[in-house]
Amino acid sequence: MRAAVYQGPGEIAVEEVPKPDIESPDDAVIRVTHTAVCGSDLWFYRGDSDREAGSRVGHEPMGIVEEVGDDVTSVAPGDRVIAPFAISCGECEFCRQGLYTSCVEDESWGSEANGGGQGEYVKCPFADGTLVRVPDRYADDEDVLESLLPLTDVMGTGHHAAVSAGVGEGDTVVVVGDGAVGLCGVLAAQRLGAERIIAMGHHEDRLELATEFGATDTISARGDDAIERARDLTHGGANHVMECVGAASAMDSAIAIARPGGTVGYVGVPYGVEDGGLDVFTMFSDNITIRGGVAPVRAYAEELMADVLQGTLDPSPIFTKTVDLDGVPEGYAAMDDREAIKVLVKA
Repeated sequence: MRAAVYQGPGEIAVEEVPKPDIESPDDAVIRVTHTAVCGSDLWFYRGDSDREAGSRVGHEPMGIVEEVGDDVTSVAPGDRVIAPFAISCGECEFCRQGLYTSCVEDESWGSEANGGGQGEYVKCPFADGTLVRVPDRYADDEDVLESLLPLTDVMGTGHHAAVSAGVGEGDTVVVVGDGAVGLCGVLAAQRLGAERIIAMGHHEDRLELATEFGATDTISARGDDAIERARDLTHGGANHVMECVGAASAMDSAIAIARPGGTVGYVGVPYGVEDGGLDVFTMFSDNITIRGGVAPVRAYAEELMADVLQGTLDPSPIFTKTVDLDGVPEGYAAMDDREAIKVLVKA
């Protein structure tokens, strides 16, 4: 089979690699029909995080079950499934709490045995605890499938930011970041009933999409000017702030925007935070709560899927470029150059 392989900073190649096989009775093998390039993939692509050359990449697969182990009961060959970015056993203490990303099995899509998420096939260990079956009536509806694919990561992650920030009916919320996660965070805040949603970012086209997704205000200023603008719009700060970038500057901005007694929901993959510290004194003096972390998207999959299937949730506009498997290197370059918000990969 063919799969995308990391060769070094700025280098992704599509190569022939062994197809994964059933090795355990709880495994499933999936023929990937749709996948995506994630903003977090850019950290290793740019050389900003360590990754071994020759490793498989990708973590957002959707496809058709081809084969299952003897113990798998929730899916069968021929079923359409989405696969959250974190593999989870579904049985350990953390999975039982809905914290699937802390599963004790610590499995990932990027291993050689599992095939990587940007390839023709993946093997899913713990299929019953991980995979989410798409109802048969929607299994070949391309529009629906493209709306469901973000549930493997960015839509669930944006939702986790909103939930962690405590967003509810009638609230005002500030969303820091205009990438795919931030835009999905706007959708999530709108879905949870926020009355005013202020989207902060640096790209006018993305902020226009944020407005289409439900943002009532946008801020394109940078640094202290952006913080001042957000505080002005919220009359001194917001009770609910969603940090959807991961950079230290984004977290600093989120804390600065939060109103005394407010909550910051953070989901951006941390980057550049090791050399500096959070503004703990501001959090302490203003009683600001920080909640969030890596999103357990499996916990949200069914409820978000229900909204997609009834037509009330559609995150698919975040895909602004589509490539086939051979075009994955082009997709990485387009996202790295800010020419695409998120790249859809179709078989």
